[in-house]
Amino acid sequence: MNFQGPGASPYFNTERQITMADGTDGTNGNGAATAAGQDKDGGAPIQVQIVGQYIKDLSFENPNVDKLMGTGPGESPHIQLEVTVDARVADKKNNVYESAIQFRAHATSKIGTIYQLEVEYAGLFRLQNLPEQTMEPFLLVNCPALLFPFLRRLLADITREGGFPPLLLDPIDFGALYARRLQEKQAGKSGKGKDVSKS
Repeated sequence: MNFQGPGASPYFNTERQITMADGTDGTNGNGAATAAGQDKDGGAPIQVQIVGQYIKDLSFENPNVDKLMGTGPGESPHIQLEVTVDARVADKKNNVYESAIQFRAHATSKIGTIYQLEVEYAGLFRLQNLPEQTMEPFLLVNCPALLFPFLRRLLADITREGGFPPLLLDPIDFGALYARRLQEKQAGKSGKGKDVSKS
């Protein structure tokens, strides 16, 4: 799934408003933000806690740095970006799920590859009382949106330390990525079981 163009719009909207839980600093005492919401009919409150976030995988290749250093400003590189998101159950007993963003960047010029960067940045989220039908969009839209600012800063730091101008990403519309994922899944299902034989 390729990321094409900037833009961000909220995708996950329900009548359950997720707001900061009561507290003096909006944290649970460990520095982990906690959010809570409640059904209009007085049902169990929805609770979302960020358990942790981390770099899961990282690779940076800088194969032609010797050809680039000292040559002065050159042509603007062509940068191909690819972003995918994924989620899995980390600890079902404690309602902990992992949401991850996989990011790839390949910068090229007439010299060849300038750099290749691959990062998987993930977070653990404890989700309680979230309706089953909203679990997937929350993990694939809302959670990546929470992780994205930290990934963006990481990418800028890595490219700068690699000797290049920092790579500053535009906002990503994770809602659009999720909608495209659903379309591709539906297209795959509709393509199965078709009788294409000729009599």
